[in-house]
Amino acid sequence: MFDFTNKVVLITGASYGFGEQFAYAFAKAGADLVLTARSTEALEQVGETCRASGAKVVVVAGDVSKESDVNQVIQQGIKTLGRIDVLINNAGIADPRGVCAEQFDTETFNQILSVDLVGAFIYARECGRHMLKRGSGAIVNICSIMASGGNENNVIGYSAAKGGLLNMTHQMGVEWADRGVRVNAVSPGFVVTEMTRPMLEAMGMDKWIASRTPMRRLGEVQEVTNAVMFLASDLASYITGVDLLVDGGTNASNGTFQIPPIHHEWNKTQAMVPSSYEPVQPRPDWYQSLEAGIPGIHYPLPENDG
Repeated sequence: MFDFTNKVVLITGASYGFGEQFAYAFAKAGADLVLTARSTEALEQVGETCRASGAKVVVVAGDVSKESDVNQVIQQGIKTLGRIDVLINNAGIADPRGVCAEQFDTETFNQILSVDLVGAFIYARECGRHMLKRGSGAIVNICSIMASGGNENNVIGYSAAKGGLLNMTHQMGVEWADRGVRVNAVSPGFVVTEMTRPMLEAMGMDKWIASRTPMRRLGEVQEVTNAVMFLASDLASYITGVDLLVDGGTNASNGTFQIPPIHHEWNKTQAMVPSSYEPVQPRPDWYQSLEAGIPGIHYPLPENDG
């Protein structure tokens, strides 16, 4: 679907998860790669797999929150491969503890911001300078549906960082639009990877996530990869400052039922096309008083004998 022949793509956080899969996809699409992450051993393994696909690969370990590391990665990539055409700003950390905002510690909050927001800014700024001088380039920031509104997941540090990254995407996309550099974001919803699949399925989290997603399922890594590659490609040549949500409709929804809505029972003569989705909770007893519908609309009002 995509052709990145003669393109150089820099991917942060490329040792596992999304970044690993992005690397494999871009390599298969003909790109040469600059891969970075903190884990040298895992990063080298990803690099070897990409080389087996025919890609030229530069592997440079580094911490995105350290400006000196960022500069080293970029300089080494340009020195070896000549330029950087695409930046995939993927590196990020989260906090799985589910700590509420009033109890969230400052140290963890700052740590998340330093990687997910400040590190992404430094990479975008430094690659942006290089791209602006060349008059062309594409940056894709990996954001999140957590950037677009509040949620019940108690991830205040992550939400704050991704919200900042989303607004940074808008700002850079606008500032650099007339100088040949496009900046966009992809915001995944809950996406299962081979690494997270056993945990999600074993804990039953997959059912809970599906119950609050209009498509009634988790996303797959390839679905996020397709969006990233589209925005990085020339197919998106007139798109900048955009956040592409890959979330099964979650952010378009004002709410998705876990208990079957009572109004689904009201219009028997104009029945809905049935869905295969099985609600995670049965209809509670107090629904029974409403099953017949609205008085005067779905059934006659009782006559007034007075």
